[in-house]
Amino acid sequence: MIRVCIFDAYGTLFDVAAAARVAAEEPGRAALAEVWPQLAEDWRRKQLEYSWLRAVTGDYVPFWEVTKDGLDWAMDRADLDDMELRERLLALYWELPAYREVPFVLAQLKARGKACAILSNGSPDMLEGAVESAGLGEFLQASLSVEAVGTFKPARAVYDLVGARFGCTPQEVLFVSSNGWDAAGASAYGFETAWVNCAGLPMDRLMAAPAHVLTDLSTIPELV
Repeated sequence: MIRVCIFDAYGTLFDVAAAARVAAEEPGRAALAEVWPQLAEDWRRKQLEYSWLRAVTGDYVPFWEVTKDGLDWAMDRADLDDMELRERLLALYWELPAYREVPFVLAQLKARGKACAILSNGSPDMLEGAVESAGLGEFLQASLSVEAVGTFKPARAVYDLVGARFGCTPQEVLFVSSNGWDAAGASAYGFETAWVNCAGLPMDRLMAAPAHVLTDLSTIPELV
């Protein structure tokens, strides 16, 4: 029986493309407006790649540093040499909106007596800012950060944080992520998993597969 519902944060609960999209709509951002979708994609991709490489090499730094490094690479590729824009994009990352269905889904899970929490690569202060900005605090019992173990997903030590916090077995956890590799890592760990495959991507060829493949979060309450 599922007792605990654990959500990845960035790209699952929070719209990671929003920072670039919002900035591109501001006056005087014509250069960004032409390239923001590619910049948002590059930023996210390098953010993840850098986290994986640091997990493998053991060179951990807080996720905020990885986030800044990813943005610098993305801006360099887009030929955007603009420190004011860089600071604006980073500031907006602390105010990412939740996807539209998120509050409703979390409210339903809470009403059914399920404990809900975040498990994220994000630093504690980043997660606190995102949760507060999106108004999700009333639905979440915890925001668990990899900073507690000094590595990044999909290291098993990260998934260990759930049992340590909630006193549950892996089989009592529904883990939800929009990242196929994260869902695979959580499945291999023993969680029941739901991959929110909103982009319609092929299944990753990894060590385990998610139990559920969804197009958005709206049907999560039906799984518990």
